[in-house]
Amino acid sequence: MRYLMLTLVFAALAGCMTPSDMAERTGYYAGDAGFLDHSQTRRTGNWRLQSDSFIFIAQGPFVPPGHPYARPNVVAEEAFKGFVEYFPMVRRAQGPLGLEGAMQEARAVGANYLLYTRFAYGEDNAGSYEQYEDTDNAIGRDRSVIQVMLIETANRYLVDSATIRSRGGFLTFFDASPDDLIGPPLEDYARSLLGVKTHEEFQ
Repeated sequence: MRYLMLTLVFAALAGCMTPSDMAERTGYYAGDAGFLDHSQTRRTGNWRLQSDSFIFIAQGPFVPPGHPYARPNVVAEEAFKGFVEYFPMVRRAQGPLGLEGAMQEARAVGANYLLYTRFAYGEDNAGSYEQYEDTDNAIGRDRSVIQVMLIETANRYLVDSATIRSRGGFLTFFDASPDDLIGPPLEDYARSLLGVKTHEEFQ
């Protein structure tokens, strides 16, 4: 049933866009309407980085309320996957670090910037369909909140900070966990640091 609904959404949108951008725009609007996973990023600045910038990525040792069983370094891991697509010179901490420890490691490897992340909140409502059948979990869309700071290592200048809020879609709430929502918006954030249009900017 959910795939039929998604097909109808695609068909309704197809008449008002060209084939070249149909897939991306359809996915964006379906997410905005709540059918698919969706995220919103709020940045405090509009700083742009060079593609050859050396970025060190770390995650703080913070247990997210609402989702205490998230992998301890999952935000740094997902950020690395997204950033390495756009910034060839990227390194990642092997485990959670405090801000001072992360800054020391970033400087030790010669990084220009420290991307310091935190899993601020997670809400895992249903899990998989099998998990829902076996428990008393409430049906609902998963949610996550990620906070990031981009700091210049030479002078500790806060270049940018952002809050990324994500929620699962009605058609996908059995398929993912809050951890699965954070990868795509972190990749979008990497794109935005280069000045490349992100999915959130489609009109």
